[in-house]
Amino acid sequence: MSTIKTLDELKVKRQEILDRKAAKNGKTIINVSLATCSIAAGGRTALEAMQDEVAQNGLTGVEFMQSGCMTYCYAEPTVEITLPGKAPVVFGGVDETKARELITEYVMRGEPVEGIIPVNYERVVL
Repeated sequence: MSTIKTLDELKVKRQEILDRKAAKNGKTIINVSLATCSIAAGGRTALEAMQDEVAQNGLTGVEFMQSGCMTYCYAEPTVEITLPGKAPVVFGGVDETKARELITEYVMRGEPVEGIIPVNYERVVL
């Protein structure tokens, strides 16, 4: 990461962050942990099942992301879903069946799905 040395550079960086944030407004963001432990527990299979379910249902406005460790090793694979205008929700133990259910029940209908990991942190949004 580069060092910001001037006020102008800081303003440019701020605008980049605001632009990224604005681009995500209105989208459903699905972040799948694909650290080593998650991959071993079936994280890649869960990601592929969710992508397939989104395609089968013709959903638009869904963005998939991959991250490293979410620190919930006991509950791998983990998936964080952020619906537009709502706080992120993390689900644990997401196998292929649960992945498809997350799309059809939580993403499409907004219905709660079993497997939510309680929030134990405060998120800082940039």
